[in-house]
Amino acid sequence: MMDTNQSQINITVGLQYQGLLGIVLFFIQTAVPSCVFLFINGTLLFTLRSKPVFRETSRYILLYNLLFADTVLLTNSQLLYIIAACRIRLIYPVCGAALMLSHLTTVISPLTLVVMSLERYVAVCYPLRHATIITIKNTELAIIVVWAFSSLSVLTRVLLILNFPFAELENLQMKDFCGKESMLLDPRSDIYEKTFTCFLFASAGVTVTCSYIGVMVAARSASTDKASAKKARNTLLLHLVQLGLSLSSTIHNPLLFSIPKSLDRVTTVRIQIVIYLCIIILPRCLSGLIYGLRDQTIRPVFMHLCCQWKRSPSLSDVPTKDKV
Repeated sequence: MMDTNQSQINITVGLQYQGLLGIVLFFIQTAVPSCVFLFINGTLLFTLRSKPVFRETSRYILLYNLLFADTVLLTNSQLLYIIAACRIRLIYPVCGAALMLSHLTTVISPLTLVVMSLERYVAVCYPLRHATIITIKNTELAIIVVWAFSSLSVLTRVLLILNFPFAELENLQMKDFCGKESMLLDPRSDIYEKTFTCFLFASAGVTVTCSYIGVMVAARSASTDKASAKKARNTLLLHLVQLGLSLSSTIHNPLLFSIPKSLDRVTTVRIQIVIYLCIIILPRCLSGLIYGLRDQTIRPVFMHLCCQWKRSPSLSDVPTKDKV
């Protein structure tokens, strides 16, 4: 799951074969997209806390939690990426803390998608009970459970790592760049990593899929609002896409290893950068793009970002009707 932080090792090896221009292009290709998406996510996070309609609607509270986790993960991954590209080797405690933060936010994202899917399912299948089931208090409780479960997973990983005899090391300076493989010092850590990842995404996938099927069945009922059911169905389908993209990060390293060895170093590095952009950066920014473009309450923010020459609508003019 933390393969997102290992890509920098292979890419850094290739950078030594490039000149200054190649290194500059490398930073432009990776840092600029990250900064753009971080700006978009940051603006959305600010927007979702700027008005009561966002703070008092469960769907937007869950969206804020999802965006926050993705933004932290993107920032942390990009920092580790740049550190490795600059050939800076960290000490084990610092690297471990960075990787645990990545794991925490990586787990939070699919779990939040699950809760958001259940919220849409209740809204369509039990519209009369939606207001009593999906309350602000219950939403906050669900978020606490998500963070607690993710933190428990992090604690388990820390305990497994601490089994390694660090006292036998000459010093805590890492001999390699900070990445998942560098911190899997105990074979049990690797087993836990693979088992937990399979369990997490299998459970999340089944839950979101069942919610989608439930909405499809409810849409055929005469008593169901067809427009609301269609929007919920499309939203759940997008959640499945988001979940799939999040899962794609687990195949990042196998993709890197599958690159033909016969290619020259420069071409290899360029392919690795494309894989990093598509598998690591894009999934962490999809939530902002999806909700920013589809939701009529948030859309004015995106219009302002894309058309800066146009006067941005004030928050007081933003419609409050639920459109997703």
